[in-house]
Amino acid sequence: MSKTVLVTGASSGIGKSIALYLSSKGFNVYGTCRNPEKYDVNKFKLLKCDITDIEHIKNTVSHIVKKEGRLDVLINNAGIGITGPMEETAESDIKSAFETNFFGPINIIKQCIPSMRRHKTGLIINITSIMGYFALPYRGVYSATKSSMEIVGEAFSMELNKFNIKVVNIAPGDFKTEIISRRINSPSLPGSLYKKDYKKSINSANNQVKNALSPDIISKLVYKIIKTKKPKIHYKVGTFIQKFSIVLKSILPDRLFENILLYYNKN
Repeated sequence: MSKTVLVTGASSGIGKSIALYLSSKGFNVYGTCRNPEKYDVNKFKLLKCDITDIEHIKNTVSHIVKKEGRLDVLINNAGIGITGPMEETAESDIKSAFETNFFGPINIIKQCIPSMRRHKTGLIINITSIMGYFALPYRGVYSATKSSMEIVGEAFSMELNKFNIKVVNIAPGDFKTEIISRRINSPSLPGSLYKKDYKKSINSANNQVKNALSPDIISKLVYKIIKTKKPKIHYKVGTFIQKFSIVLKSILPDRLFENILLYYNKN
């Protein structure tokens, strides 16, 4: 029997790539986004769901379970980027980022657990970020949301183990998506002492995304994980230097690693 899969944030980028790839492999795929009427998708079912609205989440999961009888796999992908100097980033922007990248994913996991538990099997894959393993200047809030999900994923993995529900975190580096146009960019305040460095940092980040890897790499990894009986808890996906940076943080003195990041951020 074909597995039923729910992919949040499936209208573009990594989520759309995953939904299309799994559909091509015969999975019964549902995707979510805030405004499905704006997208012409016929390879999978695209449902309206605002990940920050608990009622939307409840209705979406209930609809799928009622129609299909079960929900086998959740791909927790919906998210938003955010940049800005920590001192100057508005509290409302910080809360918005956490609502989308942290509270929303937790709430949808909670709604999916009962169906998976009834069938004594399930898989939850959280799309986090390599930046969840370390911070970069002007992207601290984003890193905080993703590192939080890494830890929450580990906790869920242990708590759901006895129900045969597996939890996996995939941490991508830079991939070619529409994150630039969907990102919260906190504006520099008048007379900001961060303005010059912030602008340079954002330009560098934008260039990396424009020249990044294809999200198809992540889609193929997701497929492989679904087919694996005993998947790992953590997967890192990206360029060699992006993945190696996590290793460097674990072995280098803190200040040396920080200086490397500062140099990297200026170039």
